[in-house]
Parts: sequence; C-alpha cells; structure tokens
Amino acid sequence: MEILSNFAVFEGLDGSGTTTQLNILKAFFHPKEVDPGQLFAAEKKSPYLSYPPVYITYEPTNGIIGKIIRAGLKKEVFLCEETMARLFAADRNEHIYGKEGIMERCKRGELVISDRYLLSSLVYQGLTCGEELPLMLNRDFPLPELLIFFDIDVKTAQNRINSRGQPEKYENLDFQAKVLERYKSYLPQFAQKGVRIEVVDSSKPIEEVSLEVRNILEKMPIFKG
Repeated sequence: MEILSNFAVFEGLDGSGTTTQLNILKAFFHPKEVDPGQLFAAEKKSPYLSYPPVYITYEPTNGIIGKIIRAGLKKEVFLCEETMARLFAADRNEHIYGKEGIMERCKRGELVISDRYLLSSLVYQGLTCGEELPLMLNRDFPLPELLIFFDIDVKTAQNRINSRGQPEKYENLDFQAKVLERYKSYLPQFAQKGVRIEVVDSSKPIEEVSLEVRNILEKMPIFKG
C-alpha cells in the first residue's frame, strides 16, 4: 500500500473526541472562519501564517454517498451491513480521487487532516460483516502518513455519547468494547506498513488534548518545508 505524504487521520471510538479535536484544529488553522471566542487563549497568540495550507475533512463525507451513509447510521433508513461496507468504500474513493480530493490536495503540498478513514471500515465493518469484504474494498487505498488514535475507556466514551442525545447505529457499550479491541489489534499492523502511529489519551481535558495533537502534527515533514 502507498503511504500518502501530507495526510493525517484521526481514529478512535465513538465519543473519543475526534470530531471535537477536528473542529478545534479548524478554528486554529482557519481562524477567520470561526468565532474568535471558540479559540483557546494559547491558540489566539499562534503565528497562523507560518503553517502550510491545511484542509480539514471527515468520513463519511458530506457528498451524496456520505449523506446516505449518515442516514443509515442515524437509523433513518435500513441498509444491510454489506451495503454499508460498499457505500463507505465508494464514498472514500470519491474522497481520495475526486476533484479537489485528498490525493490532489496532498500532491500539491496541502496538509489534509481527516476525521476517520479506511481503518474505521476495517474495524466497524469488519465486526458487522466479517473481515474479507472490507479488506477487499479498501486494499487499494493509500495509507496516511500519520494516524492519531484517540484512546479512551469504553464507559467514558459511552457516557459522552449518551449525553449528546440519541445514539447512532453502532454507539452501544458492547459493540464499542469490540471496536476498541479491534482498533488495538490493527494499529501495530499499520505501523509495520510504515504509518506513523501516535496514541493520545483523549480522556484528558480538551485543551490539553488539543495541544498534544497539534504538537504531534507539527512533527510532520510538511512543517519543515
């Protein structure tokens, strides 16, 4: 598998804080697009212009296929698990290879940071429809240069999920316990393939986690260019 330079991915349990940290990074790298009150004090003093162009994204995407997936996750429509696996792969293909997609942006020197990527499919769809199909569907996608895993105990993550409203399809304690176990079995395999793996304790205070995440990102070669 190809390692795609300038590409970083957040992975973790539902409720681990990946989306929260992605939004903080968006506020940090694109301060004109957000309310200044959303920035931490330390971030208000940061030299924004010294950073490379940064593209913040996520999976499922907000494209047509991604919207179908989200409807399935919210249980608004019923989709069989094999269909979900194929939809995730189709959405990812557009995300990577579509116009203004991840590949195009990374190749022209942008830093791309995505909340979830192919490891999520190997973990979640691997549990729901077996390993063979998600491995086949995702075998040709490039791997990220950096993968940050947001580590948290299952009960704490589930409490966060419950506090924000109606849980989605896979957001239950028993399933998430299996998700955590599966993630930790895959991380060494990704490291062996050349992906830089960093594990962050995402049960820490949000500001502390955000500073650690940014310090990890700033070790990527793109910041030294």
